[in-house]
Amino acid sequence: MTAPPLSIVNGSVFDGSSAEPAEHPVHAADGRIVGLDGPPPDGARVLDAAGRTVIPGLIDCHFHAYGIGLDLLELEGQPLSYVTAKASVRLRRALRRGFTTVRDVAGGDIGLQNALAEGVLSGPRYFFTGRALTQTGGHADPRPGHLHLETTCGCGHMGEIVDGEDNLRRAVRERLRTGSHAIKIFTSGGVVSPTDPIRMPQYSTGEVRAVVDEASRRDSYVASHAYSPEAIEHAVANGVRTIEHGNLLDSGSARLMAERGAFLVPTLIAYDAMQRRGSDLGLPEVSRVKNEEVLEAGLDSLAIARAAGVEIGLGTDLMGDLEDDQLLEFRVRSEAERPEAILRSATSVNAAIIGRSDLGAVREGAAADLVILDGDPWKDAAVLWSPRRTVLQGGIPVEDGR
Repeated sequence: MTAPPLSIVNGSVFDGSSAEPAEHPVHAADGRIVGLDGPPPDGARVLDAAGRTVIPGLIDCHFHAYGIGLDLLELEGQPLSYVTAKASVRLRRALRRGFTTVRDVAGGDIGLQNALAEGVLSGPRYFFTGRALTQTGGHADPRPGHLHLETTCGCGHMGEIVDGEDNLRRAVRERLRTGSHAIKIFTSGGVVSPTDPIRMPQYSTGEVRAVVDEASRRDSYVASHAYSPEAIEHAVANGVRTIEHGNLLDSGSARLMAERGAFLVPTLIAYDAMQRRGSDLGLPEVSRVKNEEVLEAGLDSLAIARAAGVEIGLGTDLMGDLEDDQLLEFRVRSEAERPEAILRSATSVNAAIIGRSDLGAVREGAAADLVILDGDPWKDAAVLWSPRRTVLQGGIPVEDGR
């Protein structure tokens, strides 16, 4: 669908980087922002944003389209057709909340990406890693220890068990051959996995370096699930570019991240949501105990990272029915950060992570992915997570058929 000319007038505009919004119009045509001053061009559709705030389309850098449940073993055993059908609903809802771009860091494939790009499915711009890579007994190994379940493939919809440098190189090459934006690995235990301690570093030095080497030679990068300082340092020292979660970050691991230019992608709403709703949704007791540990440390990790000069993005990591809490990441972050810092994380910083300077910004030449918030978040932070908003993707309001 070609985007007709559109002008947003009378609103306060946050450009993705500045400390405060400024009042000026935003003119768009053919899916791009074409001007930030002057009257609307002839024939433009005019949206009056008086009393509201215009921001770049939000980017969720830790999203799981295929994450349709909290039980990993059951999830990975579902037919892919069923998982994809439910994924399409998750993607459509994310777009309507204002997340015009997502980075899927465990799952997805070029078919889902093409369906979204062609408008077969309604949803955000879609960047995927394919199945995340885990060692045997690692975070994406869904097999509980008390069951004798052997596997010759180790494949699921979201993760794949791959051990050894040569096998990992082959797996990375296959993902990059089939369109993966980046590579996801697990270098520590996690909350919903059944057998691995949360602080346990995973994969050997040689294995992590093999993955990074293969990704780097294709101008790609590696994202790593990591909680503990040991796991974070293990990943970053061996070339990982983004640390996902990082709740147990300390000053030493934060300094190393800053020195190496690594990004932190917190996902604080995931732990908040699991604490509030996990029992009702069948989250096992072992996972609830692990969740308590990382929940308490989450907000502290933001201050530690900022003090060290680490760039902080934003993700949500919401599995199953928890996905409807996506906007509440802004509520959790508001307990420790000002609106401009939170919005930078969800726009310009996340755009830098995925390497798309035309996203996460309101400037001439950028994509006309925009959200009009129903109020001023600098006066009332709750505006950030209020569902009352207008969303435009490529200059087209999403209610107009997107």
